[in-house]
This record gives sequence, structure tokens and C-alpha cells, in this order.
Amino acid sequence: MTEFKKYRCEVCTHIYDEAKGDPDSNIEPGTLWEDIPEDWVCPECGATKKAFRLVY
Repeated sequence: MTEFKKYRCEVCTHIYDEAKGDPDSNIEPGTLWEDIPEDWVCPECGATKKAFRLVY
């Protein structure tokens, strides 16, 4: 069983939850952080993936 992680945007504090994905960007629930395309951006503020840090 995969233990899903969460990542927080350092610009706006949006949380990307691997278990939930990002349906608005067609990122399916269960999508791991490393599997998200590099051109994905924060749905709240538009920051790049590099602005996100592992929360837990």
C-alpha cells in the first residue's frame, strides 16, 4: 500500500495531496508528486513545482 504525501506551495500555502490529485488539471487521485509533469503549476497562484515543499 502506498503512503501518500502532501506538498505545500511556499507562495500561497496551497496543498497538493497525492491521494486527491488535482482534478482541475486532470491529475488523477493517487498521482505521486514525481509523476506530475514539470510544467504543472499551482492551481491557486500559478507557482511552479519548484515552489512546493514536502509537508508529510
